[in-house]
Amino acid sequence: MADSILRNPDGQFTSERARKDGRVCGRRQPDVVIEARRQKLYKRQLEGKTTRQLVLEHAATEQIGIETAWSDWRKVKSWNDEDWEKDREKMVSRLQGMRMKLFNQAMKKGQLQTAAQVLDSLGRVLGESVENININAPQLSISVEDKKK
Repeated sequence: MADSILRNPDGQFTSERARKDGRVCGRRQPDVVIEARRQKLYKRQLEGKTTRQLVLEHAATEQIGIETAWSDWRKVKSWNDEDWEKDREKMVSRLQGMRMKLFNQAMKKGQLQTAAQVLDSLGRVLGESVENININAPQLSISVEDKKK
């Protein structure tokens, strides 16, 4: 049975079966070009746009099909997951450094509420939470005995 050929919004021909199978339709780019294109998308992901906006703009600027742009996004997403796994251990110390810098700046500018929130955040990381404070507090137990007649 022949594939039904559809023209996507960019004017490229893409078959329904090829999109489902992940096959390439049309002109195949060298791996270096594909990698550079994906790296551009990786760099742009911090612009504050939604995923769909990024992918659609990526397709337009790189003059590729929507399916190819989504394929690039899946690769970028896997890079993000890989980066997170590599940096997870280092992230706590980096966050602590940023918190300390933020605390010092808030104190210099007299922003005491911000400084207090940063201190609360630092305390939670160090294990000082309401539950821990309540556990360490002394427990008082009062019981009332019945009157003896």
